[in-house]
Amino acid sequence: MRVAPVACLSDNYAYVIVGDAGEAVVVDASEAAPVREALRREGARLSAIWSTHHHWDHVGGNEELAREFSVEIVGHASDRGRLPGLTRGVEAGEVVRAGGIEATCMHIPGHTLGAVAYSLERERAVFTGDTLFCAGCGRMFEGTPAQMHTSLSSLARLAGDTRVYCGHEYTENNLRFAANVEPSNADVTSARARAASQRSRGEPTIGTTIDEERRTNPFLRVGSREIRTTLGIAADADDATAFAAIRRAKDGFK
Repeated sequence: MRVAPVACLSDNYAYVIVGDAGEAVVVDASEAAPVREALRREGARLSAIWSTHHHWDHVGGNEELAREFSVEIVGHASDRGRLPGLTRGVEAGEVVRAGGIEATCMHIPGHTLGAVAYSLERERAVFTGDTLFCAGCGRMFEGTPAQMHTSLSSLARLAGDTRVYCGHEYTENNLRFAANVEPSNADVTSARARAASQRSRGEPTIGTTIDEERRTNPFLRVGSREIRTTLGIAADADDATAFAAIRRAKDGFK
């Protein structure tokens, strides 16, 4: 299996996952044309579209690609009626298969109530949409801080060598915030240097690991004494309360 990131819109990523037999799954078909070109470049045949949530910048190419390739579109069952072209609604723990590619669906509400991550356990990869970013997380448009914290915690429990494929190229700004709230974190310093180097070469920063995220992502580090001190979060505040305070600080970060 190989994963081909596909740049879409201004800063989105779709992903073409190519199985051993040349069949492919697309995660988050933001636009049809770049995905179609990636399939051609990879010499792959589209077998399915897996959507992480209903927002337009992740599903804009769904219906055009589904018409062209006659494939199913997977998303959370609660997104029926608002996720374009949805043909299979899934719940937490369901397994989806296409073209020899198999993923377990993780229901991760917070950014939206129907957010889904697709975890390829054998290949150690997870597609997180706008819930878990490299060094960050998405805004809560529909869910609560407690829901988002629970969802992120479930992702953080995946195997440490699991690669994280998220929905946007936000890494440099996320790491700038991480350095601001936890300035003594040497892992953040190293990650910033690596991300800057990657972007200077025109490369994506995605594909970090869960272990790296545990060490650098402030939203997975709600118990950090330094983060709590920087943001004035009480040492005895529960983790969901601390998460909400970190999210508010990020929302106002310039």
